[in-house]
Amino acid sequence: MRVSRTASPFLLATTLAVAVFMLAPMALSVVAGLVNNYSRGIASGFTLRWLAEVLDGYGGTIGWSLAIAVGTVVATLLLGVPCAYALARSRSRWAGVFEELLTLPVAVPGLATALALILAYGQIAVFRQSFAFILVGHIVFTLPFMVRVVGSAFQRRELRALEEASRSLGAGFWQCLAGVLVPAVLPAIAAGCLMVFTLSVGEFNLTWMLHTPLTRTLPVGLADSYASARIEIGSAYTLVFFIVILPVLWALQHLANLLQRRHGN
Repeated sequence: MRVSRTASPFLLATTLAVAVFMLAPMALSVVAGLVNNYSRGIASGFTLRWLAEVLDGYGGTIGWSLAIAVGTVVATLLLGVPCAYALARSRSRWAGVFEELLTLPVAVPGLATALALILAYGQIAVFRQSFAFILVGHIVFTLPFMVRVVGSAFQRRELRALEEASRSLGAGFWQCLAGVLVPAVLPAIAAGCLMVFTLSVGEFNLTWMLHTPLTRTLPVGLADSYASARIEIGSAYTLVFFIVILPVLWALQHLANLLQRRHGN
């Protein structure tokens, strides 16, 4: 099917308009974090003063956010991949019910999920006041995404046939899972990891409810800087967020594309 040449300029203009609409606010925020005075704009001159203040006051949130995101990815891999396989192969009518219950943390507001965790485990003081509490909240929130993405890959007909063939040749369950099925769904697993990492790093609603003054993450620190400091500091925090997160996201996306080329059908 040929695309009409008259439609190409319209599609290009629409794409550019959408891109500008989405990226312009972020670009303005970045510029605001690099000028001496936001009200005067670029005429006031550029400075790195606000970035230095962000790193001095909120630098600790960067490492902890990345650590929590990585921990969330690892946990959802260990829990989500076997769960996705079990749901994909189960013939029980309760499997669908369980899968719907699993997605409840996504359907309800993050504040409600956080409140439920506080009511259930908030009495454990050491746990409540640690980053592990936020990590658990992120796992509860992101696990359904990993299960859905990987579960869809496990349900492919050709993968079922490949599994039956390996079983008929004498492969055991774990040998079949680790040697045949997991390599076949690696692109889906990589996509799930990318989604989980992105959601964990940027999660605010649930984290805001679970955090303490000593357990702040990047989004919580960003909100705090916007609420209690100059607009230049909040904008500089946004720039720090981009500097830290974008390279990681690009690396994960590159890995997902590489796995798709090597293992995808």
